[in-house]
Amino acid sequence: MKNDKLTRVLSYVVVALLSVTLTVAVMLSIFVFGNQGQTKLEYLENLILQCFIGDVDKTAIEDAAANAMVGALGDRWSYYIPADQYTAHMEQVNNSYVGIGITVQAGEDGSILVVQVAAGGPAEEAGLQAGDAIIKVANQSVIGMSLNDSKKLIQGEENTKVTLTVLRNEEELTVEVTRRRIESPVAEGKMLEDGIGLVTIYNFNSKCASESIAAIENLMAQGAQKLIFDVRNNPGGYAHELVALLDYLLPEGKLFTTVDYSGKENTDWSDAKCLDIPMAVLVNGSSYSAAEFFAAAMSEYEAAAVVGEKTVGKGYFQSTFRLPDGSAVGLSIGEYFTPKGENLANVGITPDLPVEPAEETVTQPMDDPQILAAVEYLRAK
Repeated sequence: MKNDKLTRVLSYVVVALLSVTLTVAVMLSIFVFGNQGQTKLEYLENLILQCFIGDVDKTAIEDAAANAMVGALGDRWSYYIPADQYTAHMEQVNNSYVGIGITVQAGEDGSILVVQVAAGGPAEEAGLQAGDAIIKVANQSVIGMSLNDSKKLIQGEENTKVTLTVLRNEEELTVEVTRRRIESPVAEGKMLEDGIGLVTIYNFNSKCASESIAAIENLMAQGAQKLIFDVRNNPGGYAHELVALLDYLLPEGKLFTTVDYSGKENTDWSDAKCLDIPMAVLVNGSSYSAAEFFAAAMSEYEAAAVVGEKTVGKGYFQSTFRLPDGSAVGLSIGEYFTPKGENLANVGITPDLPVEPAEETVTQPMDDPQILAAVEYLRAK
């Protein structure tokens, strides 16, 4: 009798467990089969948001997914920009940003070390100096804080003020600085010797052509009769800035050709006016994109010798597409060609005069072996 009773109880438990299991299975099947109109990524995101037992940062998983999609292309030149980094990206390509005009790095004591103060910027006007150690921003300690988080505290909207507490020679100082829009230099000129001028071009983004041409004309007004263009460590930039500068330097002819994903071809041409003086171009393994094509065009027109190290070989151009959440993707959408129709992808430029860089950091141009090689080349012209 007792065994019969126990059997009935156990059967009820088994039925109950089966019922619960069936209910969970039905619920999961409803979730699985009720979302057939979604893409795999949409389905996976909803599955994570609804079923994952831990906390979920929706923005973080979408950023990771988008970054992985772009990475899966296998194209080192395409990139994903999270929404919170888009403003900084645009400031970079426009060579203009809102800030106080300092370059910083993490200090050994956990502070934020000022390594450079922009001339004429708000930080210089407020009295900040290279070597100052920032220990507080708006009365909040930054000791031990990540460099990125500290920068965010210093950054802010244009025409607002920020109070910095710094250590200078073991003395604590408080400085109030007004954030302003700061224009980053794109090109700078410097007279060397023997009538040779050096034009350093940092990128081919906004204002490159106008600032480069201004630097050239200023050097020639000082007596420069020969020029060196330094595009080492230049990441490239806008094609129209490249074309405008080449048009100023080179004689009439083809300058630059692009072919996009749809097969549409566009060619830019130079007029007959040019700068007919001896020139050289410095390049290295970090001369990318427009910097490489600048050197290639100058070489193919025999307007300049290329000096330095072999370049990387970037033959694709990108367009930036803004996404609905404020993020963006820079996608390779076409390829471009030199005046003679060469694509530099994975080929790069081999210098006419290969020269290894200095073993140590140099502060004076004439201590730089690659600049010295270009100077010697131009002296013989």
